[in-house]
Amino acid sequence: MARQRLNSSNPAEQELPKAKISKESLQHAYTLLKYIKPHRMKFGLGLFFLICSTFAFMYIPMEMGKLVGVATESLKNGDLSRIKEIALILFATLAFAAVFSFFRILWFVEVSEKTVASIRKDVYSNLIRLPMNFFAQSRVGELNSRISSDLSQIQDSITTTLAEFLRQSIILIVGIVAVTIISKELTLFILCVLPVLILIAIFFGRYIRKIARQAQDKLAESNTIVEETLQGISNVKAFTNEAYETNRYVNSINQVVKLAMRGAKFRGTFVIFITLGLFGAIISIAVYGAGLVQLGRIEMKDFISFILYAGFVGGAMGGFAEILAQIQKTLGATERVVELLAEPGEPVNMEDSSHKIEHPIKGHLAFENVSFYYPSRPEVPVLNEVSFTASAGEKVAIVGPSGAGKSTIVGQILRFYEPQQGQILYDNLPASAYSLTDIRNQVAIVPQDVLLFGGSIKENIAYGKIGATDEEIMQAAKRANAHNFIMNFPEGYETMVGERGVKLSGGQRQRIAIARALLKNPVILILDEATSSLDSESERLVQEALEELMKNRTSIIIAHRLSTIREADKIVVLEKGKVIEQGTHNELILKDNGLYRYLSELQLESNN
Repeated sequence: MARQRLNSSNPAEQELPKAKISKESLQHAYTLLKYIKPHRMKFGLGLFFLICSTFAFMYIPMEMGKLVGVATESLKNGDLSRIKEIALILFATLAFAAVFSFFRILWFVEVSEKTVASIRKDVYSNLIRLPMNFFAQSRVGELNSRISSDLSQIQDSITTTLAEFLRQSIILIVGIVAVTIISKELTLFILCVLPVLILIAIFFGRYIRKIARQAQDKLAESNTIVEETLQGISNVKAFTNEAYETNRYVNSINQVVKLAMRGAKFRGTFVIFITLGLFGAIISIAVYGAGLVQLGRIEMKDFISFILYAGFVGGAMGGFAEILAQIQKTLGATERVVELLAEPGEPVNMEDSSHKIEHPIKGHLAFENVSFYYPSRPEVPVLNEVSFTASAGEKVAIVGPSGAGKSTIVGQILRFYEPQQGQILYDNLPASAYSLTDIRNQVAIVPQDVLLFGGSIKENIAYGKIGATDEEIMQAAKRANAHNFIMNFPEGYETMVGERGVKLSGGQRQRIAIARALLKNPVILILDEATSSLDSESERLVQEALEELMKNRTSIIIAHRLSTIREADKIVVLEKGKVIEQGTHNELILKDNGLYRYLSELQLESNN
């Protein structure tokens, strides 16, 4: 194990944090035992066959001792029948042990796979329902680790660690009892020597693993350098930093080699210890035991059985350290998984009929003295008694400098967050009068940075209406000015867009997002800087698609480029979370010292 981990060409293993074995950590583990309950019959049978196979293996040393004793007698009288009889017993015992092991492995794997599959489903189901505030305070990598690494650790424990713990416990108990019965003198001799050697071996093993982890961490750092360099290769070449990046990588690799060589020295020392210490102890036990045989204080057959049982006991004692470490890792993983399962989720409909609207909204939207701060930053108010209305079918633009709270209003409309003060009304009813699913089913957003999933164009458009027909998807694409460029691809609507839609241009992604929103057919539409980062031609095509999308819908338009919102029915001007101006473009542009007028003039100057 240590040799494998010290090989610097191996991929770095993720070292999961451990948890202390305590009452609380055991309670968390007990929480997950309910997932084993439906499979308790096969789990119980797996345990039964584990015990049977272990006892079968532990019976072998006794028979081996008998075989040696019988063989000694057979040399004298020439009768081999007893040897054949013991040989048959040994082969039968091995056959039973093999069959027991097969069913133990089969049922433990089945129980672990089905158990962890159920946990994964519940964890993901709860994770996807958690509020936006949770994701704002969590790292995606950490959440992914909980679903992958932590649950894999739990699965390994059900399949292997638990079985090994029970097996080694039985071996240790039976082995100690057996060697004590066979010879108290030899047992006392072993207890004076073996535990010390095992403790030294455990110490060496831990230190070698520590150095191995350091080497793997350094190797991961060097891989990060390669990844960053290749991702930013244009910058590297533009600043002629090839030599700098090469030196940075070489220095990192040299540190990996240095750590690997340090580990090799300790590994070599460990081999010396094993050769001289452990095997020396075995020779010492053999010599001492041979002396006892010569003195007639122990028979040869018992001595052979003793040696075999002692080997089992030593192996079990040495394996407990690794098993304990695995149990601690599993308890840590269990703790994190249980925490995720205990997080309160949003009250969204998780049934197949979740897109069915129970309480339709006509489109009237109103903010009444809404104040809000993000729970992670309670000392920073983002919205301060914001009030405005958008009648059904109206186009309302929200403008203001960066950090004014425009995007936060978007989150409030979608009910990503609840305001600390005030309320949001839909058709003159408070948001609480509608289910969260109903509101989000009737609101759609076209953001500035469109996120497309890594499937086909067809799948990405259909995300707006799960189960949409090909004709519906095509009609939505035509209305979004997307059909022509889609058909220019060899695979048409089956074209794969790549991760996050990287194979499409910004304008193409925007039109896919608009087609998706058209397919959803929302009552309230949010356009969040939908054309701010496009070239003139793409902006024209996207703007035409947006005009089609906004027909007969309440539209909330977030914009920095004020030229795109002059035709809005109402413009709401925000500054530092407060509404300081409201009106049409013509009304606001005439206000002396008005913020909207100042922003318009500023953009006009920058364009000139």
